[in-house]
Parts: sequence; structure tokens; C-alpha cells
Amino acid sequence: MLAGGGGSRLYPATKSVSKQLLAVYDKPMIYYPIWTLVDSGIREILIISTPRDLPAIEALLGDGANLGLTLTYAEQANPRGIAEAFLIGKEFIGDQPVTLILGDNLFIGEEMSAAITESLATFSGGAQIYLKEVPDPERFGVVEIGLGGAITSIVEKPAAPQSNLAITGLYTYSPDVVSVAERLPRSTRNELEITDINVAYLGAGALRHRVISSRVQWIDAGTPDALVAASLAIQTASREQSSEFGYVELAAYRRGYLNQESLLAIVDQTPSESYADRLRSAVANTAR
Repeated sequence: MLAGGGGSRLYPATKSVSKQLLAVYDKPMIYYPIWTLVDSGIREILIISTPRDLPAIEALLGDGANLGLTLTYAEQANPRGIAEAFLIGKEFIGDQPVTLILGDNLFIGEEMSAAITESLATFSGGAQIYLKEVPDPERFGVVEIGLGGAITSIVEKPAAPQSNLAITGLYTYSPDVVSVAERLPRSTRNELEITDINVAYLGAGALRHRVISSRVQWIDAGTPDALVAASLAIQTASREQSSEFGYVELAAYRRGYLNQESLLAIVDQTPSESYADRLRSAVANTAR
């Protein structure tokens, strides 16, 4: 997970704190992308952030052992592009496929985890990206799909988008992504661009995609308006008793990484009664 950046679009709220630690309704923003990974069956996570913000993130999350997870940490000294995460995480990746999620991307919808789980189970190398139809594609990396259903082009923030399919902040790659990143030239912003990674896989005929269901809401929560929209979306979802979005403890419990006794121990240590009640009700519903 890349949870760095200066959060300039959210300044001054981010003057002294990482945007990933800002509240989205009742949880820190970073809980939601972690939940997405864990609920999809991923339990080993490297969190990359700035030297300033990493200690606070680590103080919040710890090593993940209490959740049956393995959380490790690494610094990105300067904001030199999303793709630099693969160089920073080279040892973590090793010879295994890797999924990258951005720390300010929220995926709200029951179908999302099932879609990711299926994609990971059938992943056979190359690159897998997730697309979402958006009303403002000029803000994102945009793909064009040909008549055969394959991606024919990728354009970063096009002035005249050829489609409304934006590339979200969730990607899966084979371990050779490290060597792809190592060969990339830096952009005019002196960054390693994730778009260039995807273009490289497209050129090699190894880029696959999945269009996210219209029933799943994707929010890049890096602006004030998006942060408010994310909080309202989570508030609405939380009113449904079955909703567990962002409850990392419950994702670990559902996946079997955390047993009932351990979850109840977390409940006993949770000072927020409403948060504890949601965890406790999940245990009660399981026992029925």
C-alpha cells in the first residue's frame, strides 16, 4: 500500500498529519484500503509512507499480529511516483505476484471483494488493472477498449477522453514489475509513473482489466469534496446492519485470520462503544 504524498489538495488539514489518518466517517482513511485487501484474502501488507507520517501510521496499526496479519513498513523519502513503490518494496515482493492499492482509494460495495478474490485466484502473470466508469475521466488515467474487448490505449488525464473508463488505484502485477520499474525513465515531474508501467505491460500484450460493477462506489478521497463524499457514503453504508466496510477486524475474522476469542479480546479493549457494538454484533450473528 502506498500511503505517502504531501496531501497538498487537503492542506491545511494535512499540515501535521497524513491524509491517510484523516477520518472518513468513523475510521481513519487507511482502514478502508486495508479492509479491501484483507477482505480479498491478502494478509501480508507492506505500507509505504513518508518519513514524517510513517511513525504515526505504525503507531495506529502495529505489526498486525493481533489481527492475524503481517504489516511491515518502508519509507518513500520524497514523492517520486506511484511506481517507485515497486523499487522500495523489491525485497517484500520477491518472486511473488503483488497487489498495490493507494491509501486514499475507497471501494464501497459488497461485490468488490468477490471480484478481487476471483481476479487474484485466476491471475496468471502480467498485469491486472481495475477500471471504473466515471463522469470526469479527464482527471484520471483513461483506457480505450477496442472491438475485441482488449485495451488499445492508455492516456493520462486526457484533454479529450476517448472513453469514460478510469484506471483506479488498485493493481496486481507479476513479480517482474520490479524490473519493469527499474527500466522506466523518469517523467517530466521526475517521477516513476504508474501509467508507464501499465503501458509497458500493454505493449507486451500482458495487460488485463476488469470493469468494476456500477453497484460499487470508487472514491479517490484526496480532495475536500471527495473526503466529504466518502464520509457520507460510509455513513449511508453503515446504517445497514450488514455493512462491514472498513472494519479491518471483521475482515480478518471473516477470513479466518482471527478467531472469535481474539476478536472479543479486541472488543474488550475498544473504548468506542458504537465501534465495539459493531464488532460484537458480528460475533453474535456468526454464533446464530
